[in-house]
Amino acid sequence: MSLRDCRVVLVRPSFPGNVGATARVMRNFGYRQLTLVAPKADLNDREARRLSTHGEEILDQARVVDSLAEAIADCVMVAGTSARTGKLIRGQSGPPEAIMPQLATAASSGPVALVFGPETNGLTNEEVTCCHHLITIPADPAYPALNLAQAVTICLYLLRRECVQTPEMRAIARPASFADQERMFEHLRGALEEIHFLYGPKADALMHSVRHVIGRSSPTDMEVGVLFGLARQIRWYAAHHRQSTGPLTPEQH
Repeated sequence: MSLRDCRVVLVRPSFPGNVGATARVMRNFGYRQLTLVAPKADLNDREARRLSTHGEEILDQARVVDSLAEAIADCVMVAGTSARTGKLIRGQSGPPEAIMPQLATAASSGPVALVFGPETNGLTNEEVTCCHHLITIPADPAYPALNLAQAVTICLYLLRRECVQTPEMRAIARPASFADQERMFEHLRGALEEIHFLYGPKADALMHSVRHVIGRSSPTDMEVGVLFGLARQIRWYAAHHRQSTGPLTPEQH
């Protein structure tokens, strides 16, 4: 996906400063398509220009339309944002980390859009129904409504992180296979037995705890490799320690 294919849609923005700050953060993260739906803010306002630092071209090329339907007509997926979690949106809402991978995947098939409602009251129920997903950014329940430009920043950063991963980054992030983890645990168990960390009738229960601690983190290929290295080093040390001091006894572990 090219980040240029991701559209940022501001619905009825009221404050020129927020529009300018949005253009700036779009420039920061490599986005270019800004669409404004029935804006109340003036794109040429001094505050919009002042806060758009190096994003003036995005403001100049911004598309202005009358309705959200017009802004997203050609999009294959649309994700809106809201601080609300009521019954209407409960089934389609989630944190940005859950929504962005789906948006990035859909972008391989066509344009996608991130939609942000007006500062005062957010998207209407009718506008929410136009969105395939609704992003709810976790915040303190006492005051969950973020500034518009802040919400745009969080969403664009997380979407960029999904879209620009190199093959090397994906390899690092991918959990290791079950088979590789099992081989690692087998080597680690053998090493822990050699230093008598695992010893006697409680060895199986203790190894279960070790597996749980490691397994719940979904170790990556790289991390499993590190644990293989740890097991080898433990066995090397145990072998050399035995040569110099004799066999370990249970009291020595």
